[in-house]
Amino acid sequence: MKEYHINIFYSEEDGGYIADIPDLDSCSAFGATPEEALREVERAKAAWIEAAKEAGKPIPPPRYRPVIYQVGR
Repeated sequence: MKEYHINIFYSEEDGGYIADIPDLDSCSAFGATPEEALREVERAKAAWIEAAKEAGKPIPPPRYRPVIYQVGR
């Protein structure tokens, strides 16, 4: 399976961690811990890709790369 960038962040509003894959529209998951959110978004990714294949829709290649800042160099 393709390697997509995954964002994981804490949501005060939801009281847990959200994981999302920017390259796959609306592919996200929730977990009580970062590890749980990661496991769940991996499951969501597999389901997203399978649904796209079944519907004959294109699967985007991994493209998203976050900006990484280096401070003090």
